Amino acid sequence: MITTTDLTKVYRSRGREVTALDGVDLHVREGEVYGVVGQSGAGKSTLIRCVNLLERPTSGTVSVAGQDLTALTGRGRGAAGSALRQARSRIGMVFQHFNLLSSRTVRDNVELPLEILGVSGKERTRKALELLELVGLADKAKAYPAQLSGGQKQRVGIARALAGDPKVLLSDEATSALDPETTRSILQLLRDLNEQLGLTVLLITHEMDVVKRICDSAALMRDGRIVESGKVSELLATPGSELAQELFPVGGVPSGEDRTVVDVTFQGEAATKPVISQLSRTYNIDISILGAAMDTVGGHQVGRMRIELPGRFEENVVPIGFLREQGLQVDVAAIADGPRANPTPLLKEGAK
Repeated sequence: MITTTDLTKVYRSRGREVTALDGVDLHVREGEVYGVVGQSGAGKSTLIRCVNLLERPTSGTVSVAGQDLTALTGRGRGAAGSALRQARSRIGMVFQHFNLLSSRTVRDNVELPLEILGVSGKERTRKALELLELVGLADKAKAYPAQLSGGQKQRVGIARALAGDPKVLLSDEATSALDPETTRSILQLLRDLNEQLGLTVLLITHEMDVVKRICDSAALMRDGRIVESGKVSELLATPGSELAQELFPVGGVPSGEDRTVVDVTFQGEAATKPVISQLSRTYNIDISILGAAMDTVGGHQVGRMRIELPGRFEENVVPIGFLREQGLQVDVAAIADGPRANPTPLLKEGAK
């Protein structure tokens, strides 16, 4: 549904060049919720604004629903400009700060894109009320933005984004200005719309919890490049995945000798089995749990646990093999001679 190929965006100011996107290849399947995460300055916002050509890329191509948007100039009032406007009307956009017009009622805000498209007044009203019902704000049609909570404002923004019956919904940090409870309700609304309307949703976020809650696939951006991407369930089973480590952080690696530290990833039925206690009983070894995290991803229980086994790696080959035989992903984090892997956090709490 969304494909970017070798996408580059260079900003020029006062004789300096800043590369915001550096050859980005992105592939978002039809009907999925796709999350893009990364630190501030990674290029996330520029990427999503290039998808609907709010920012025109310096080079590369953007295709949505099989149409190459970068081939449309958008200049003038003729056929070329009309083609880009029509293409954009099939791409909804939800903003971080809502961007509602304070002088217009909730219903009028939702009607605005339909008004621009030349839809008749009666049809605009019908459509706006239908969308407000869909997002749970039918009783707020005559209210003004100043009378709404942050979550309600964002629901209006989502209703407005759906006015043109888009195939794609873009979300630019849509929940970062909201409290946790409201964030959960907005994320659930996005997932519901994805399922009910068959929407393809591309969202950017700095919050890993957003990826865990609603994303089917995800990509990690750094310095204008995508450094890792794929289905969330597959990333969790990928040895050394940075996204998996961030989604389920399990702490650092302790210092000391004669110990082996491994990270164990549980998915599906394996997440409910007492595998660690079975391991301890079977091989009569004491196991230290250094950290653990479990959550529901895509409707399935997923978790990671960091455990310490006594002895060197060579002495633990059989116990590690036992874990893998149970269908678990096992990555060696540290061995007696020193850390095998001790990744630094990708995102700091509160990062924008």
